[in-house]
Amino acid sequence: MSKYNNRRVTLDGHTFDSVAERRRYQELCLLRAAGELTGLVTHPRFPLVVNGVPIATYEADFGYTETATGRAVVEDVKGVRTDVYRIKCRLMRACYGIEVKEVAA
Repeated sequence: MSKYNNRRVTLDGHTFDSVAERRRYQELCLLRAAGELTGLVTHPRFPLVVNGVPIATYEADFGYTETATGRAVVEDVKGVRTDVYRIKCRLMRACYGIEVKEVAA
């Protein structure tokens, strides 16, 4: 069992950190099939570099593009918002101009 009582699960060859994350993946797959999003990626990684210095890497749960708006979305399924997570979200905004969309677990 993990630190936050999550259970790792696998679906379609992807391993998810929780049942909630797997459930969100299934929802996103349905939205993709309906044509509402494209380019669904699981666990995209973003190097967080400040002034040329690598600070950390942020691994989101999902990345995709909304079909209607063309907007790129980076999404994280969250049950617990840790301090490290909050800092990485701020770094995502500072380094990439990306607001991480948080989905409740």
